[in-house]
Amino acid sequence: MKKIIFLGTGNAMVTKVFNTCFLIEVDGGELFLTDAGGGNGILRQLELAGADYNKLHHMFVTHAHTDHIMGGVWVIRKISSLMNSGKYNDVFHIYCHDEVKDILLNMCEMMLKRKDFENIGENIIIHEIWDGQVIELPHFSIDVFDIYSTKAKQYGYQMKFADDGKLLTCLGDEPYNEGCVEYAQGSDWLLSEAFCKYEDREIFKPYEKHHSTCKEAAELAQTLGVKNLVLYHTEDKTIDTRKKAYSAEAKQYFSGNVFVPDDLEVIEI
Repeated sequence: MKKIIFLGTGNAMVTKVFNTCFLIEVDGGELFLTDAGGGNGILRQLELAGADYNKLHHMFVTHAHTDHIMGGVWVIRKISSLMNSGKYNDVFHIYCHDEVKDILLNMCEMMLKRKDFENIGENIIIHEIWDGQVIELPHFSIDVFDIYSTKAKQYGYQMKFADDGKLLTCLGDEPYNEGCVEYAQGSDWLLSEAFCKYEDREIFKPYEKHHSTCKEAAELAQTLGVKNLVLYHTEDKTIDTRKKAYSAEAKQYFSGNVFVPDDLEVIEI
């Protein structure tokens, strides 16, 4: 049974939830991590989720904003420490574009103990990826694409599962660009940012921050003919009502299934 395990669902400046990042778990328990939040809180989220580091062999980092990349240093430190103590006996793979790779390497060299940093390039491999690349992994393939970010170079992906051919598209944390249509149209699962409700746009100013609302994300999903829409990377001022209110707004414009996960919520896919 495949699952998405949401470690965090909030935007960069949230305090009531963790920054947006998630695990995809496939049959056999193998884990694929997308982004890692903004600090060592990622280790707590992984612990609360019951994640087994020995099942975690792949991490995809979409871009170099602090709320996506900083936690990656902590993941690297944790896995390197496990390697050095003989508790992780495999290779850990990180997939990211050139700018993220440079920043990760620089941060790790400056911040990690020498013995931890020395695992990078040996047992921890940072793979530089590019627009249009296809990454073949045992349980799925990944089509990498540039989301045409207006703020910082960012890559999303479409994941195709080997067992049933279902498609999952991660659009990153900015509004959809029409240049990505081949990777999003007809997906079984579309993961999209939704900074706030449309009716709250004057309060949270999503467009000034290069984000969209539930309404726009739902209209997009309807146009693209996807089956399931997942909304994340939200504000947290309305956290007590977020799930119900965001879902209600999205369902006005999208006829498929809508999911607004809480931190640590698991969605079966």
